[in-house]
Amino acid sequence: MQPKQFRTELLKWYKDHKRAMPWRGDTDPYKIWISEIMLQQTQVQQATPYFRNFISQFPTVYDLAEADQHDVLKAWEGLGYYSRARNLHAASKMVVDEFNGQVPQTYDEILKLKGVGPYTAAAVTSIAFNKPNAVVDGNVIRVLTRYFGIEDDTRSTKTRRNVQELADELIDKKYPGDFNQALMELGSEVCTPTRPDCENCPIQAGCIAQKMAKTDSIPYKSPAKKKPHYIIGVGIIERETDKKILIALRPNEAMLGGLWEFPGGKQKDDEKIQQTIERELNEELGVEVKAYKELTSLKHTYSHFSITMHAWHCKLISGKPKPKESQEIRWVTKEELEEYPFPKANKVLTEKLVK
Repeated sequence: MQPKQFRTELLKWYKDHKRAMPWRGDTDPYKIWISEIMLQQTQVQQATPYFRNFISQFPTVYDLAEADQHDVLKAWEGLGYYSRARNLHAASKMVVDEFNGQVPQTYDEILKLKGVGPYTAAAVTSIAFNKPNAVVDGNVIRVLTRYFGIEDDTRSTKTRRNVQELADELIDKKYPGDFNQALMELGSEVCTPTRPDCENCPIQAGCIAQKMAKTDSIPYKSPAKKKPHYIIGVGIIERETDKKILIALRPNEAMLGGLWEFPGGKQKDDEKIQQTIERELNEELGVEVKAYKELTSLKHTYSHFSITMHAWHCKLISGKPKPKESQEIRWVTKEELEEYPFPKANKVLTEKLVK
């Protein structure tokens, strides 16, 4: 199949089969940019309600730039990968201050925005500004490695560079935004990781993996390193005088920065979980506490590690809490907990406390 036919068949299929999404068909570069940031590491169905809520709260780049980071993170709560929200907030200020409130139209300029990498730059400039910049994500890698019969490890930089070059050669110069979306849609809906629907694929006539019955082995991805697992202990300190609970604000530069949490940390070898909590709260807050009753335990998986979190009620024995390792600490009522953005694991605890 020649490149021209590839483009023709793909775009024809896309016109007939593209899914309805709240950002599709919208010409506002700001909304397209927001959607692309949300779709990093996130499925369409999960991102959709967040996108609608986010745009209703921050309808323009000026609204986002003027917003408090607390409100931006609260709107993002539950979507994960919170550095995306912090970077997006910082980038909105750049757009206002350095680009007169206009999302940059060129690939090189938009790359200057915090949190914008090659994929996002290509997606936004092609969809919003009709620039012929080819996107390469997991879906595109799967489609093109199968189509061209590439059996090399897709974790390698060389393979990804090869796929990028092929995408650059194939992209439709007249309709680059539709082409990019079509290729990603094909990977998502037809050329799926397992049991691809080859019979209904518009480009299957030229697909080498399909002809060689290798769709099970292509793309090849070398095994990932085993994720470490950590035992975490956190303390719930309830003030006796007014029953308010202590929460801490994580440093912006840290993982999950800008979110609130119950103080605590990793268990050391040969340490009981109560000892972990008492030690961590002493290090983080400068206080002596007694962990006396477990509230709950839960498991959570992040991108590079997993945790089992144990939350214990703690009695304050001595000292006045200070934010030694956090930006800020606050005493809040159980009802007020819902107003603060928390990481997902901590959010489970807040819900349990409120109930």
